[in-house]
Amino acid sequence: MPTISELFVYPIKSCAGIALNEARLLATGLEYDRCWMVTDPSGAMLTQRAYPRMALIRVELGEHELVIRAPGMSALRTPLEAAGLSAPRKVQTVVWRDAAYGLDTGEESAAWFSAFLGVPSRLLRFDPERERQVDPDYTASVSGATTYFADGFPLLVIGQASLDDLNVRLNRKGAPSVPIDRFRPNVVLTGLEAYEEDYVESLSVGGAAEEAVELKLVKLCARCPMPTVDQAKGAPDPEWPNEPTDTMSVYRANPQRDGAVTFGNNALVARGAGAWLRVGQTLDAELGFGD
Repeated sequence: MPTISELFVYPIKSCAGIALNEARLLATGLEYDRCWMVTDPSGAMLTQRAYPRMALIRVELGEHELVIRAPGMSALRTPLEAAGLSAPRKVQTVVWRDAAYGLDTGEESAAWFSAFLGVPSRLLRFDPERERQVDPDYTASVSGATTYFADGFPLLVIGQASLDDLNVRLNRKGAPSVPIDRFRPNVVLTGLEAYEEDYVESLSVGGAAEEAVELKLVKLCARCPMPTVDQAKGAPDPEWPNEPTDTMSVYRANPQRDGAVTFGNNALVARGAGAWLRVGQTLDAELGFGD
């Protein structure tokens, strides 16, 4: 039976995550996950794909503030809730091909991110008065599913055994192991075989109605070059700059995804908004193997 071994939220898209022992589940994913996004002045998103130093930007969830830190920078604070912003400018932006809607957090945060990244930058908080719909091609099981500034889905689920298998393959060729933070999951599971999450259709927790949870796993996650970025250093390993992508491309190229390298499975929240997920919690898994 699968068990939650780790939970992560990434409050600012493409910046460092926070490991949690428990996290509240919302329809959009884990609370505060990808609620903020860094953009250029035109509203175009900035990510580690072009600015790997973003991995060095670390955050803490305070009682009322998001506290943001980076090497050589003083701490920056911005309100956790949109209502705490002072007359914010509304910004329409795009996450890949999807329209998304943000509130500009102001000049202090713009100056902070611009100084650290070396390019003109703004920090947006997702506008709670708007919604961003998940691709309807994948929402038949959860009509009207929404998310914030995530690439496309509320949650990413990865099995620990899959990472363990990858690291065995890396070590065989002399490359170092990589930690789970390279893949930026929200939920890490033990109790599955390597890559068994590929075939999980749903994960559920029973109990009282207010505690019942059901996650629908709907799309394997195609990996971009971001897993090559060492999250502790904000840059690829100079000796192995294309790992683990090179190794994964040998055995994880998925013909059903036009040859894309996949690792992890994206999920929707079918039931349980308001419930809590906890490390150590066991889940029921329903598997399907297609036709």
